[in-house]
Amino acid sequence: MIRLILLPLLLIFAGCASPGKQTAALQPVKFAERPKNIILLIGDGMALSQVSAGIYWIGVGKTAFERFPVVGFHKSHSCDDLVTDSAAGATAFSCGQKTINNAIGVLPDNKPCTTILEDLDQRGYATGMVVTCSAPHATPASFIAHREIRAFTEEIALDYLKTPIDCFIGGGEHFFNDRPDRLNLEDTLKQRGYVIRRGTTFGRLPLDGSAPFMLFTAEREPPTASANRRYLPDATRTACHYLKKRSDKGFFLMVEGSQIDWACHANDATWLRAELVDFDRTIKQALDFAASDGETLVLVTGDHECGGLALAEGSTKQEFKPVFSCKLHTAAMVPVFAFGPKAELFTGLYDNTEIYGKMRAALEIIQTQ
Repeated sequence: MIRLILLPLLLIFAGCASPGKQTAALQPVKFAERPKNIILLIGDGMALSQVSAGIYWIGVGKTAFERFPVVGFHKSHSCDDLVTDSAAGATAFSCGQKTINNAIGVLPDNKPCTTILEDLDQRGYATGMVVTCSAPHATPASFIAHREIRAFTEEIALDYLKTPIDCFIGGGEHFFNDRPDRLNLEDTLKQRGYVIRRGTTFGRLPLDGSAPFMLFTAEREPPTASANRRYLPDATRTACHYLKKRSDKGFFLMVEGSQIDWACHANDATWLRAELVDFDRTIKQALDFAASDGETLVLVTGDHECGGLALAEGSTKQEFKPVFSCKLHTAAMVPVFAFGPKAELFTGLYDNTEIYGKMRAALEIIQTQ
């Protein structure tokens, strides 16, 4: 059955819009009763203050965040610390359980937990990740690797051989072809049928769904958005259409705006603004795909807040001054935005681990862990 849902443009702060600002007209969207596909977009280091800054920088009524009909909040703490890191935060999303800071896809006792990407792969779903960091970085690693320490990047790269992910777009090629142990993981992947490419164009990829691929956008870490990195929105759109062709069962795609966190660690408002604009464009691509597809649930959240960002009074009544209170993560709660079939599951206030359970519930998959 298909149900009709009206998509309201949600203003995050009632009454904060400038006089005369108008939002776009409501658009009717037909959604299936439950999703076949999930797109989970993670703004690393992004909490309410970063979302607010993005809305005001881009313009009230113009951002992707204002297209979501459902908003909730998650509590981001790890199992042993009120302030989480990206490893424990992403593991909560991927496994549905709290772990200690620095742990990648393992529980506090160091036992591996099956991630949602691994589980859905075993169930016949297509899976992919698109990021603006290197492949072994904490967030993508937490969906495909199982290591006690996030710094074990060479070992994390080996874990990419253990789960047949359908597509990866991001940096870190040297972890696969220029390793201290002299293993060439790219050769191993090619032997398994993968197409390996480098760069930020998609023309030589098997976008008809005929083969899995890895597209390395940088040898090490990709450049910043302010240094003209532009691939994330197009890569997200490309991955969605590719994964839909890859499996009739459905797909799971994790997209990370990785460098929002790095900009906040640096207390660099110019860098942060560029990353938020890039991430907003990426969210729009996911939303446009979901609106036309009708069977896709789009989720946007952050793993934690970074920088203790405050939006102080600016030089005019229509401006704000970004003020950072620290260079580290904080314990602030993080918003969760949801669009599509079963979006209503994500309203309210809950632990970050419940995002995993809610995704499974949306797909009507019984939790076995």
